[in-house]
Amino acid sequence: MNRFDWPGLMRAGLQGLRLRPWEFWALTPAELALMLGHGSGAAPLGRARLDELLRIYPDHKGGQDNE
Repeated sequence: MNRFDWPGLMRAGLQGLRLRPWEFWALTPAELALMLGHGSGAAPLGRARLDELLRIYPDHKGGQDNE
């Protein structure tokens, strides 16, 4: 069974990252890991991928009926 080191995580979040208690408890484990420098290992989003996503999901000006 995986157990969290709550005292260690709380120390890292509240003292190390200087989060307020409500900010700490609102984070998901993935968000906390990322903030502590333990990312998912995925490469950051590059310009080419961003351009591809913008083509697939373009921003529209105006209301939702504007296409």
